Amino acid sequence: MTPVAVGSLGLSPCRRFRNREVFMDKLLLTSSEAAAVLGIGRSKIYELLNDGHLTSVRIDRCRRIPADELVALVERLRSVGAAGSPTKPAA
Repeated sequence: MTPVAVGSLGLSPCRRFRNREVFMDKLLLTSSEAAAVLGIGRSKIYELLNDGHLTSVRIDRCRRIPADELVALVERLRSVGAAGSPTKPAA
């Protein structure tokens, strides 16, 4: 897996999680943090959430995106290639 530049978020690289390298310390990320890690805009994060391509959790009024969801999204994107949109995660 190619390292992702996440130094600007104060996140340290390369941790092992479920036999995968994850490039962040936090388990839950804000939409802004998730967007920065993926290199996309915050509005695209909300679009992915609304379309069901990403899932989130709520803690009181805060919406957070699990870090492993970002890894799973990238894996789904790699599996479909540039030809289409990501498949929704199985419920």
